[in-house]
Amino acid sequence: MSENSATPDDQVNEQPFVSHLFELRDRLLRVVLAILVLFLGLFPFANDIYVIVAGPLLESLPTGSTMIVTGPIDAFFTPMKLTLVLSIYIVMPFILLQVWGFIAPGLYTHERQLVFPLMASSSLLFYAGMAFAYFVVFPIMFPFLVGYTPEGAQMMPDIGRYLEIVLKLFFAFGLAFEVPIATILLVTTGMTTPESLTEKRPYVIVFAFIFGMLLTPPDIFSQTLLAIPMWILFEVGVWYSRILVKRKRKREIDEGLIDPEAESDVDESGEARFTPMSDEEMDEELDRIEAEEAFYDDDEEETPKKS
Repeated sequence: MSENSATPDDQVNEQPFVSHLFELRDRLLRVVLAILVLFLGLFPFANDIYVIVAGPLLESLPTGSTMIVTGPIDAFFTPMKLTLVLSIYIVMPFILLQVWGFIAPGLYTHERQLVFPLMASSSLLFYAGMAFAYFVVFPIMFPFLVGYTPEGAQMMPDIGRYLEIVLKLFFAFGLAFEVPIATILLVTTGMTTPESLTEKRPYVIVFAFIFGMLLTPPDIFSQTLLAIPMWILFEVGVWYSRILVKRKRKREIDEGLIDPEAESDVDESGEARFTPMSDEEMDEELDRIEAEEAFYDDDEEETPKKS
């Protein structure tokens, strides 16, 4: 038998791997096709979509002021870029559905019950973050920035530069609103506990403001409007994580994995609760240690030493 010949076990292991690659390819093609179809459907309305997105800034500009185009092809490519990104955002639930269909066969039943709601809620939270940025942050941020235009100067924003800022803010707020999902995943995977996250609350608040400072324009309003929702959503994630921990413990009790009588020795995070010994128990433990030391000392004295 030659060394290059494959054994039956190798063939069995190779076939599932190849089939997984084929399935991954098919799902990626579906995602690309869905984005392409939606993009082609929205492209005739690209300029109208851009006007809607630019509405908060246009309403903040002084009377007679308009946006400008500085590049020869920006008038065409800027609305097209916005339409493409918008198509990806709209198709996001379908993308997550394809991810779910690919990984679901390898999950346990209780993991399937948790992952699918997390994927659905992550899409809704991302859209909520974008809506919060458009309807709450933009009407506050842009009038504030326009009001700081120096006397003698007229603000005429470039459409390409404005789109970069808007997409950056959409992504920042959409990502910030995913904080509850990240918190729940950290707890359910056992990387941390709700109690540990609660103790780190001051660091989370500082990180939220640093995150807002890095991903928003240099004004206190947009930074604060990003940091405060992140903090609130963090608290929501911790609160829901406590519920999931209690449900997990109840399920393990029902399945016989945990002794209900030993639940008093476990805290809310599932860790063993520390109970200090009484004075009598401490004295008994010390007597036991002294007895063991005396026994080993006597044993060493009785053992003859080698010459």
